[in-house]
Amino acid sequence: MSNLYNGNDECEGEKNSSNGIDLVLKPGVKDLGSFSVRRTLPSRQQRKVGPWIFFDHAGPAHFNPGEGIDVRPHPHINLATVTYMFEGQFLHRDSIGSVQVIKPGDINLMVAGKGIVHSERTPPEIRKTEHSLHALQLWLALPEADEEIDPAFYHYPADELPTTEIDGVTLRVMMGSAYGLSSPVKTFAETLYVEALLKAGQRLTLPVCEERAIYMAKGEVSSNGTAIEEFTMAILDQKNEFTVEATTDARLAFIGGEKLSKRFIDWNFVSSDKDRIRKAREDWKEGRFDKVPEDDEEFIPLP
Repeated sequence: MSNLYNGNDECEGEKNSSNGIDLVLKPGVKDLGSFSVRRTLPSRQQRKVGPWIFFDHAGPAHFNPGEGIDVRPHPHINLATVTYMFEGQFLHRDSIGSVQVIKPGDINLMVAGKGIVHSERTPPEIRKTEHSLHALQLWLALPEADEEIDPAFYHYPADELPTTEIDGVTLRVMMGSAYGLSSPVKTFAETLYVEALLKAGQRLTLPVCEERAIYMAKGEVSSNGTAIEEFTMAILDQKNEFTVEATTDARLAFIGGEKLSKRFIDWNFVSSDKDRIRKAREDWKEGRFDKVPEDDEEFIPLP
């Protein structure tokens, strides 16, 4: 999914280094008029978590008939985008010919590789009525060996994502393997993405992996007396089991995976190579990227 706003706003972080929490990140917030976007990754203190290099929380927002979201065609290189909807719908189109509506519970995985252009818009039939939007936007850095692969697009309906319940906690394994389940969503590096829904008072122990974090999309949890508040991300230590208890009804996203080499980010471009980003900027400026079929009259200019 795209960078919905092009500013360089970065979230604030507070060092914790106790109770299994290394750092707590508070997102930068950008008001886009009809809705807000909270950006937690990258931050000055934490550029990425495993392969995860970008984490935005869009909405929740409400739209009147005739209103909607129009993310015009724009490019990406050397990354994969992961789109997950809580509410609402997006119509995805891209330069390799993919056309896909994403609905709540689905995952869209777009692999930019050597270069792709895409757009996201509110579907016309949804735009005619009152509707809501609430989504997570995540980017994955591709391993260096995969940065220049051919672009690809994968769609996974909600019913293909494995779900289980442990001590009353509903768990969905979005990517990778955890809690005895494995997601069908394609990965390139060791990657983990789990959603958990907890009622107040319920507890959950989170998996151990090389780098990991939890983001509170709704509500609040605590661990050993330390609160993790709504809309914050806690970067966890790498060695020990970590158990949270919900102080309110809560929805959290757990992300993690293997540590990758340094990545550079410039606008919608991510790469291990600064020169590759310079070339991508020039290619977009000069119109050398492929067009999006049936959505080629608009584009987002290079900032």
